[in-house]
Amino acid sequence: AVVDIDPRTFNIDPEKLELAIKAVTSNDSSLYPLPSGSGVEHSVLRPRAVIPVDLFGLPADYDRIMKIAERDGLFVLEDAAQSFGATYKGRRSCSLAHAAATSFFPAKPLGCYGDGGAVFTDNDELAEKLFSIRVHGKGTDKYDNVRIGLNARMDTLQAAILLPKLEIFPEELKARQRVADKYTAALSEISDRITTPFVPEGYQSAWAQYSVLADNREELQVNLKYAGTPTAVYYPKPLHLQEAFKGLGYTEGDFPVSEKVSRNIFSLPMHPYMKDDDLQLITRQIKGD
Repeated sequence: AVVDIDPRTFNIDPEKLELAIKAVTSNDSSLYPLPSGSGVEHSVLRPRAVIPVDLFGLPADYDRIMKIAERDGLFVLEDAAQSFGATYKGRRSCSLAHAAATSFFPAKPLGCYGDGGAVFTDNDELAEKLFSIRVHGKGTDKYDNVRIGLNARMDTLQAAILLPKLEIFPEELKARQRVADKYTAALSEISDRITTPFVPEGYQSAWAQYSVLADNREELQVNLKYAGTPTAVYYPKPLHLQEAFKGLGYTEGDFPVSEKVSRNIFSLPMHPYMKDDDLQLITRQIKGD
């Protein structure tokens, strides 16, 4: 089942998560939208896990999520692909759920020069299984396959790139925060036209992206492009409306917050080495100065 997002953080909404779980366990789609496509029978659905996404670098509300999961016996996998380096109430991203996965794709806060990633858990049994899956499902050795696995080893070149980048990563996080603060300070002057990112008290984002909301998104993007400033839309179509999931039977209107945000959101240039002159130029372009 899909769960709608919080309108301010863009992360999974814990209240909607509770409704979705109740809908599944009681087989009642009047409580919350459930898959209804061909071959989907509500009576056989069973909640097993929650996968919160730490979107744009901001952790989800794990205190509430984990409380819900514990009550209903659910496994929680933190999708920390964009939040490596972020903190939630004094705890680091990738340590907030039963297990977590992050990405080292070049566009992420800590990026290598190709594909890479890591999985985190403090469960020894799960860690052993993950080591096995990483190398073709190996048992006592790589030719003893005890389960279906993957070739999911990070290559040496990517690791060699990440190691020195990891040393300067804390300073890069501070620099990303500086860029985000300058964006927010400048754009708060036009808060009637632009909604800047919301970071709850006790949270610190890794600022994988700096994303804003605007009713006239397309107009602003065209103007910025004409002035030489690139922008991007993450993500133009919500998950439940993707062609790949058409068979689940979700329709437009099932998850209104995600749909509204997808129409209004766009991301501005964000990296730790942005110069003040560039920041001022971008914000002036948006404000129309």
